[in-house]
Amino acid sequence: MRKFWTYLYSVWFWIELFGTSAILFPAALLIWIVTMPFDSRRYYLHQFSCTWSNLAFWLNPLWRLNVSGKEKIDKKGTYVIVSNHQSGADILVLFTLRLHFKWVAKRSLFFVPFLGWNMAMNRYIALRRGKKSSMHKMMERAKRDLLKGNSMMIFPEGTRSRDGNLQPFKSGAFHLALDTHIPILPIVISGTSEAIRKGGYLISKQHNLRVRILDPIPYEDYKGMEPKELAEVVHQKIEKELTVSTP
Repeated sequence: MRKFWTYLYSVWFWIELFGTSAILFPAALLIWIVTMPFDSRRYYLHQFSCTWSNLAFWLNPLWRLNVSGKEKIDKKGTYVIVSNHQSGADILVLFTLRLHFKWVAKRSLFFVPFLGWNMAMNRYIALRRGKKSSMHKMMERAKRDLLKGNSMMIFPEGTRSRDGNLQPFKSGAFHLALDTHIPILPIVISGTSEAIRKGGYLISKQHNLRVRILDPIPYEDYKGMEPKELAEVVHQKIEKELTVSTP
């Protein structure tokens, strides 16, 4: 009986997720067309995408999201945002923060109907994993966006964790921070690894999803570090908080 309800709930989740995406896409398209002449940062379209994420949570009766530390964010500031990556639910979770940022995401996601099309209209940055040329283009675009006042959201693990444990960090996000002198904003997500497991489609009855925003790290605190050294420093901060934040 328990497995039946798991399957039923999973079907509902995916229907409401893609259903709301399809229903809201025409509105997103209209916002994109109307604001394109004066909103090069795609601020208004991104905020609409955040609203869609909040709606997806509202229609999801079993997930409860707790966010702490939002007062640490300067909403007029620009950050290199780095977070651990436990599952596909992380994307929904981070949208609910309503921070203005550009995602760095794998290229295949941009071809997903409605969801991927919205990502492309928002001018999020596609990355082909394992291709140096794609990594170079991503870094150049990310630098330009950061210098225009767009925060950059990156999962430095590179892919989702299979067991919820923090994986080693790649150095790309920290190269960006060092090159642009922009503060780093670490974020810790917990609980999502049980909500949607990597490689699966079943949604568990995980009630408590948590987000903890850590203190921003200003450039003055890390200038002179090597990217790998900086990656390890931030990794340790997130790993420490992840231990105490796990439900």
